[in-house]
Amino acid sequence: MTAVRVSLPPHLRDLAGVGAEVSIDVAGEPTPRAVLDALEARYPALRGTIRDHLTQARRPFVRFFACGEDLSHDSPDAPLPSGVSNGAEPFLVVGAIAGG
Repeated sequence: MTAVRVSLPPHLRDLAGVGAEVSIDVAGEPTPRAVLDALEARYPALRGTIRDHLTQARRPFVRFFACGEDLSHDSPDAPLPSGVSNGAEPFLVVGAIAGG
């Protein structure tokens, strides 16, 4: 198991009833999919808010960052940067802002 720090935007923190950052135990190699699977298993209220229920695709106004990199369009099965795997940096779930 690898402990991964996950930072959530305010609206998801409120929904899950947590602070700005949570620690999630991930089995195997940490990937975005593995982190989100573990996050949703621990906080069921988040199911469907970050990813679509059926396709598991990232919701349009949610972005993923780690170690200064935008991972939003990377494969959900790509390994996360070592800074996330070793606990030095959090996996960031960010709510995108749109408007005109």
